[in-house]
Amino acid sequence: MWVALPLPATRFIVTVWNEARVFVDTNILIYAIDADAGKKHERAREVVEQIWLARTGCLSTQVLSEWIVNLRKKLALDWRRVRKIVEPYLTWHVVTISPRDPLEAARIANRYGISYWDGLIVQAARQCGVRFLLTEDLNSGQVLEGVSVVNPLRR
Repeated sequence: MWVALPLPATRFIVTVWNEARVFVDTNILIYAIDADAGKKHERAREVVEQIWLARTGCLSTQVLSEWIVNLRKKLALDWRRVRKIVEPYLTWHVVTISPRDPLEAARIANRYGISYWDGLIVQAARQCGVRFLLTEDLNSGQVLEGVSVVNPLRR
């Protein structure tokens, strides 16, 4: 089962990312849509609603691409539904991969012992100028290249 976002917030959670732009990783967006994800869905949905209200969301073309693939494969949504879900997020700040980013991602991955793809996410977050990267994939509390990793799904 899936739900469409953006939706009006049912609860507004006061957090630091109400005031600062935040980079949102693919997994948070997937959980926000996937109603079968239980508590992770509830929490991710609250976080994404809050980001919509605060207008502080940042993504990369990598995140958008991964999200589209997962909406099709994991949630088995047709292209029309995928487009309807993803298109509003194009109003967020979206960064694209520059020619130097793959080398920066490799440097970041090597320095911190993370995957290349996570290094590319960190590099995109840096390009976005954010203080916070919301993801379930990295260690919450870790600071990578000046960007603080936050797992918003942990209570």
